[in-house]
Amino acid sequence: MRGFLASSIGVATAAALALPLALPTPALAETVPVTPAGSTQSLPLAPVGPAADRSPGVPGMSASPRGPETQGLTAREVKTFSLVGVVWDDVATQLNGRVQVRTRSTRTATWSDWQDVEVHNSEHAADPDATERGSGRVRGATAPLWVGESDGVEVRVQAETDAPATRAGSRLPSGMRIELVDPGAAPPAGPTDGKNSGPGDDKGEIVAPGLTMAMAEASAANVPHAPLGANEITELNKADSTADAVFASDGELTAAAAPYIGPRPRIVTRKGWGADESLREKAFAYTNTVKAAFVHHSASGNNYACKDAPAVLRSLYRYHVVSSGWRDFGYNFAVDKCGTVYEGRAGGVSKPVLGAHTMGFNTDSMGVAVLGTFTNSAPPAAAVDAVARLTAWKLGLFGRDPRAKTTLKSGGGNRYPKGRNVSMNVISGHRDGFATECPGKKLYGKLPTTRTSSAKLQGRP
Repeated sequence: MRGFLASSIGVATAAALALPLALPTPALAETVPVTPAGSTQSLPLAPVGPAADRSPGVPGMSASPRGPETQGLTAREVKTFSLVGVVWDDVATQLNGRVQVRTRSTRTATWSDWQDVEVHNSEHAADPDATERGSGRVRGATAPLWVGESDGVEVRVQAETDAPATRAGSRLPSGMRIELVDPGAAPPAGPTDGKNSGPGDDKGEIVAPGLTMAMAEASAANVPHAPLGANEITELNKADSTADAVFASDGELTAAAAPYIGPRPRIVTRKGWGADESLREKAFAYTNTVKAAFVHHSASGNNYACKDAPAVLRSLYRYHVVSSGWRDFGYNFAVDKCGTVYEGRAGGVSKPVLGAHTMGFNTDSMGVAVLGTFTNSAPPAAAVDAVARLTAWKLGLFGRDPRAKTTLKSGGGNRYPKGRNVSMNVISGHRDGFATECPGKKLYGKLPTTRTSSAKLQGRP
């Protein structure tokens, strides 16, 4: 596996070389670098009294005064936020229980019903022995939940009700906090300190009109697919997409791969969706190749409009890095319900960027997250089609047949022990590598037709 690459020198040099390409681009007309504001409120949860003494009407809560441990946060007014999640100290500890929130809309000033937050989220992470996981900053976390712009919150977390008192499952993890994430405006004005709104830091150095060093590094990773500072990478037809394979293979395109590359879809870049590049770690991390694509759902709910997808992404990114302690956004790509494809983890859309999406199988793979929850809801046809188009192109860059099988070595997890060679579909669901509900029953059921569609787009017989 390739190691971490020092981006501050190599990529900055590439950024400088790319400047002539970038100068005519409207995105570079600003003279001041623009970085998103955004913020994260982190509030500690406190023990809640016996259930018999609590206010009625909380679904799923025990009525026994000697019931399982319960923690929460009483209803209160807070600064504006749009996404919530619960984190705790030890990433190795599971939260066996139920997490519920209700929020107050800034638009209607009314409180929502209680909503469940997906508890089991640890499988969306770096491999057990990865440098990212051993940084000391990674925390246990639920899945995030998009609730829309809100200014009030109430939280209830209860340990599982059917566990004996002597079992660890009846106790909650230590250090639980509710994370309230505000994605900030797009495009926002003013610098950020990489944690909350405020003065800039050393990453605020301007290296090109409208770009900080960190922004230029992330953007330069996509040159020559798009000029420096571009908000999107344009779509290509099938013939022109071969040029992407040449770039991805450092100029060495195999004859076997050349005919079987799908048309490159339009991809909104990190700058396009407003990623705050000062949040992530500076260097990019790569694996050797891309042998498989794992399809996920973000489990963040379906209550968003397509115009809000960039804000959802900024919130997820902030939750992954600031709240959960990851080095960057976990997935390599994201797809919204209208079928728009977004660049995920920084490092270049055509390159084998090492993600943190499928614990045990991040090496030699890519992760695609469809924004939403598809356990009981069917994924929109546009989103499913976008996954087929994206995988036809990206897997084609590395000579992979979407209908075929491939072998990946497990890095460790709850389904396959570390070191085992596992045969998988080139397009797999997250649950194929880890015992999880992801990507949801409804989205998982679409994968067979996705494989066929992806191969057809590649031009395979």
